[in-house]
Amino acid sequence: MYTEDCVVGVVGEEPPAGRPPVQDLLTIGAFAARTRLSAKALRLYDRQGLLTPAYVDDVTGYRYYRADQAERARLVALLRQLDMPLARIAEIVELEEQQDGERAADRVAAYWAAVEARLAGQRALVDYLRAQLSGRSSELYGKFEIATVDVPEQWVLAQRRHVLADEIPLWIGASLGRLEEAARVCGGVAGAPFVTYYAEVSMESDGPAEACVPVADGGAARAWAAGQGRAWETRARLEPARRLVYTRISKAQVANPQIHAAFDAVEAWVGRQGLEVAGPCREVYFADWDAAGPEDPVCDVAFPVR
Repeated sequence: MYTEDCVVGVVGEEPPAGRPPVQDLLTIGAFAARTRLSAKALRLYDRQGLLTPAYVDDVTGYRYYRADQAERARLVALLRQLDMPLARIAEIVELEEQQDGERAADRVAAYWAAVEARLAGQRALVDYLRAQLSGRSSELYGKFEIATVDVPEQWVLAQRRHVLADEIPLWIGASLGRLEEAARVCGGVAGAPFVTYYAEVSMESDGPAEACVPVADGGAARAWAAGQGRAWETRARLEPARRLVYTRISKAQVANPQIHAAFDAVEAWVGRQGLEVAGPCREVYFADWDAAGPEDPVCDVAFPVR
């Protein structure tokens, strides 16, 4: 009984048109043994276009490989050990075949940076869930260092929008980016951008939120905002001086429910100190988001108090 692992033909026979000499080929079983991959994995890689056999018999459907395909097979296997999606592997393999190793290496580094960011966020989420489920939320709050800061009066360019929770990350990046660009004609950015929440924002509640960028020239800001009409729902306004109570969180913690735990910790501290919340809560983004790693501090979550 023949299987796909069997060699069809004999050494030295004249190969059919389109097929290399059989002695130059390995059956799928032999190739699997050489590369330490299963025949099942090799068939999957073939279907995905990651590792096409050198020859497939039209009659039997048996697959045959060249010995020099082993290096590519091992590369695919190593990338799969990183749980990399097959589509991403295909991109890297193609770059490697084009002898563009630098770009291929960059793709691997970018993929792993995203994995580390996800893992950091999951670690923070595990801490939150353990504290919530065990009834030790107060211990979780103790992990946040609380401080106060006095913020002077400042002109800001602001854009307000009703937004749901899953829309927030994209909206914040886009809105602050537009406002920072506009700040160039308003004397430049004069402080850390921030986002203020005027009502609850969740998957069901689209409470209004406002992205704000402090600028140096209030007069220029008013003139610029007047020329925008209602296209962005943008305005220039004078933000009053405030005292903020805040805690600093990492990039990985800027996600639900971790960021909610940070806000809860600040609000609990305000109550213990006998202070009164004097306005809507906010997130102050003081760092370069794109350049920051998962554990780098990027944001202050804060409440104004009196």
